Amino acid sequence: MKKINLPTHIGIILDGNGRWAIKHSLPRLAGHEEGARAIKRMLIASKKFGIKAVSVFAFSTENWKRPKEEVDGIFKILEKQIDENFQDFINGGFKLQISGNLNALETPLKTKIEKLLKESENNTKLIFNVCLNYGGRAEIVDACNKIIKSKVKNVDEKTFESFLQSSNLPPLDFVIRTSGEQRISNFMLWQIAYAELYFPNFFWPQFNEKKLVKCLKEYSKRSRRFGGLTQEKK
Repeated sequence: MKKINLPTHIGIILDGNGRWAIKHSLPRLAGHEEGARAIKRMLIASKKFGIKAVSVFAFSTENWKRPKEEVDGIFKILEKQIDENFQDFINGGFKLQISGNLNALETPLKTKIEKLLKESENNTKLIFNVCLNYGGRAEIVDACNKIIKSKVKNVDEKTFESFLQSSNLPPLDFVIRTSGEQRISNFMLWQIAYAELYFPNFFWPQFNEKKLVKCLKEYSKRSRRFGGLTQEKK
């Protein structure tokens, strides 16, 4: 893996939990549980390969439209994962970051997330940016409102980016959406402008180190030109 060109910042749209569960004759929440375990496998493998930041689309502003039982179940799974992996996350050198609005979450879950944010803030191995109750359009609108309140008069791209929730993250290099669906679905719309996109056919609960390697090898084949001529690969 050291011989190929690796992304610094990966974005992942976690798709296919429900379909994986149906394929295995299981309830949809069982797919979300296995999807949560896949996140842990992904983080361990990403750190192993030297990825500096990973952003995952965990729950969108549109996901509230799903049945209440499923929404409540997803948040219970998230709370359980924090309880079970809190210390391993800290000891592993991971730093949690949240993009989105936590105010809509129940207090116990919100408190646990805030505690993990605080305890991991000085970790440097890998930034894990969780897009939770998040929408790309909402983030852009929020940035515009912050700029208005700040009374900044002249705004260029660099200034605008400083008002985004991802302002501390490296540029988004590579976006993976599992399950074969070929949509962005309101994920990091500003940041995705020059990212390479990849749509593998497997469902998110199937994700493991071997599949990450396959994704990274696909990325290494891409020629990133950023509007110019072919860029020499490192």
